[in-house]
Amino acid sequence: MLAKIKGVKLLTEYKNPNYKVKLECEDGSVLLIRFDYTYATKKYMPLEVYHNGVSKGAKLAWYTSEVEKMTVSEFLDKIATKINKKYNFELKK
Repeated sequence: MLAKIKGVKLLTEYKNPNYKVKLECEDGSVLLIRFDYTYATKKYMPLEVYHNGVSKGAKLAWYTSEVEKMTVSEFLDKIATKINKKYNFELKK
């Protein structure tokens, strides 16, 4: 993962766990992502994406494919694993 994690938040009060992460990209830009884990599909999905304060909706593939060279699912899984470890949180089985 090329971007550096600058801040994280785990919100467990929702039906599905929600994550907020602030990333600093290699070019110095800021990427804010809010995503959740959906138990029904067993996947992480972006909910909101902001790049340098500009809303990108829920679209993250432009960044993960061009810069990180991985899929959105792989990218969010890597981030969520780090956040889950920090907060000692385990997904429901």
